[in-house]
Amino acid sequence: MATPLTASQILAALIAEGLDVKERSGWRTHDRGNRGDGWGPVHGVMIHHTGGIAPSDGDIVWSGRADLPGPCAHAYLAKTGTLTLTSAGRANHAGGGDGAVLQAVIAESYTTRPPAPHKHDDSPGAVDGNARFYGLEVSDRGDGKPWPAAQYDAAVRWAAAICRAHGWTAKSVIGHKEWSDWKPDPAAFDMAVFRRDVQARLDAGTKPKAPTTPSTPPEETDMALSDADVQRIAAAVWAYKIPNPARPDGKGNPAQTQASSFQRSEDSHYDALRADLKRLQATVDQLAAAPTKEK
Repeated sequence: MATPLTASQILAALIAEGLDVKERSGWRTHDRGNRGDGWGPVHGVMIHHTGGIAPSDGDIVWSGRADLPGPCAHAYLAKTGTLTLTSAGRANHAGGGDGAVLQAVIAESYTTRPPAPHKHDDSPGAVDGNARFYGLEVSDRGDGKPWPAAQYDAAVRWAAAICRAHGWTAKSVIGHKEWSDWKPDPAAFDMAVFRRDVQARLDAGTKPKAPTTPSTPPEETDMALSDADVQRIAAAVWAYKIPNPARPDGKGNPAQTQASSFQRSEDSHYDALRADLKRLQATVDQLAAAPTKEK
């Protein structure tokens, strides 16, 4: 038995899995409340296709239809791979299903696929799946054509994120067609293959993003430069071109030209100072040689 994740825990798990997540305004409290068997304990995740045409199917997942109030899933996945959060509580996505399938998911006891379902919504003995499964609605017409790579990868990441947060394996992931004998979704692939890809992601683990700046300053060293190091640095500086904003073509001048110009300017100032010093010294000498009057 597992307590449902909070809205903040869901969001954190999805972001950690590398998903492009959007939060629809009000999703944290947008749910079906305590209808049916309520919400939780939760035992797995369920994959659906909308059977509609984007982007209106995203609105239907949020608002529902005349015969099925929204939300119709916990998240909506667009063709682009962008995931929009639509609920953090009970949602109308699974409906009634087979209790034998639920037990196989809880125990994670099956091999490649759970037992075939023999129940559906409102059939005798059907189990309330809305209370026990997180649901993902994926934008797809249900014509069996493969999903775009970005969309399929995001679906795998979504399932892996929820399973990782609960400590489940990929055997806690089923398709709607594996829950109800009335449902065909998802039609684009075999759920055994999907579970294999989810498990591969769980086994690989999440990889945190590299920090943009080092967490600690790099270690400094006082080791002296060798003569060869000095020569290499001097050669690099000598060859470096310094940008010259005064040139209309925006090109730089060689560093040695800039250095030579600076040296000539400094030499000129030095010569002028030497001339001034000589004149001052001459004046001092003249004053020293002149006779002084007694007071």
